[in-house]
Amino acid sequence: MTPDKCDTRIIHMEKVTMAKDSSLEEAELVDLALFFKTFADPSRLKIMMALAQQEMCVCDIAAFLDISESAVSHQLRYLRGSRLVKNRRDGTILYYRLTDNHVKEMIDTGLEHIRE
Repeated sequence: MTPDKCDTRIIHMEKVTMAKDSSLEEAELVDLALFFKTFADPSRLKIMMALAQQEMCVCDIAAFLDISESAVSHQLRYLRGSRLVKNRRDGTILYYRLTDNHVKEMIDTGLEHIRE
């Protein structure tokens, strides 16, 4: 007969308890993982880095990345859904910018970390 639960050796129960007490709820953990996943795509990262400098329209971003406007629009939809970029309309043109300075800070922190 096999036991229903495996025997886990715990050496420092107070550390295990502290880790459990400070862990995130599952839904928040999933949201955070999706947030970081957004930064894992080179095209999206290039877009965010460009938008950290100035707002840009889809055409200009496409020219910068040397990819189609459709591909840029797809990435911008993803970034908007992740609440990392927002847009404003001027006539028929949509201009995109970072939602706030936190996005640039995340990129800067990542760069600082990999350059150490």
